Amino acid sequence: MSGWIIAVVLAGIAGAALLAIGRTRETARADELGTRLLQSAPASARRRVDFSTLDELPPPAARYLRYALTDGQPFIRAARLRQAGALRTEPESSRWLRFSARHFAVPPAVGFVWDAKVALPLGLHVGVLDSYVDGVGGGRVSFLSALPIAAASPAPELDSGALHRYLAEAVWFPSALLPESGVVWRAIDERSATATLEHGGTAVSLEFRFNDVGEVTGIYTPGRFGRFGGAYRQAGWEGHFSGYTLRAGMRVPRYGEVGWYDDAGELRIVWTGKLLDAEYDFEPGSTDSSRKR
Repeated sequence: MSGWIIAVVLAGIAGAALLAIGRTRETARADELGTRLLQSAPASARRRVDFSTLDELPPPAARYLRYALTDGQPFIRAARLRQAGALRTEPESSRWLRFSARHFAVPPAVGFVWDAKVALPLGLHVGVLDSYVDGVGGGRVSFLSALPIAAASPAPELDSGALHRYLAEAVWFPSALLPESGVVWRAIDERSATATLEHGGTAVSLEFRFNDVGEVTGIYTPGRFGRFGGAYRQAGWEGHFSGYTLRAGMRVPRYGEVGWYDDAGELRIVWTGKLLDAEYDFEPGSTDSSRKR
């Protein structure tokens, strides 16, 4: 074997080793965030859903919580979701990229870790790691889930945007929307109500929209922080949910989408996703503290 062939083979082996090391490092980073999130949750209070406490809530919010949850069920301790869908990196972009993701949320800690693979041409991909842990938002992108490309710097705007996201996505772990979980509901009309959540010195609000069945069909805020053109600014943000299904005795949506409003007032969807699977850990005190369906 000639010298240049040996060199190419050795370079290939070295490159593969570096990729393997990088993937291990990035996977460990995601796992460490999940561990921190779980450990930051307060000790279990063995809480159970009590429908009698919902009587003082705005009627559409109370109707939704009675629809999504079961009277007497334990509160969710952790949610492990698998998702697939498509996203685009800018509202104006015409290019949609497919993704698959693991979504880990811990309602007692008020936080999540979203670990995704976003497909690129030629069989390549980037890893995207978004999080909200200990009141701090995070974002990280790595090529082939191994080589870091970008990481968001700490910023109050990032924390606020991440908390907005957590509140919207709580429809997939609905005990997080109970007053006992820190959500304050305010009436708007017969089919909408505002939910406000304060955590880690940051407070966010979303308008929740409901249908007559009791399902959350959408969320909206006129001012969520996002990063546009390299700088943070607030813009209108809206999401839609549909296809409710039973998961571990709770009703959660199969489909979701979110988007930003542009300067002309047009909603531009940037993320669409489908729930593939869901596993829940419940607070102790039930005979079935971990259910998957």
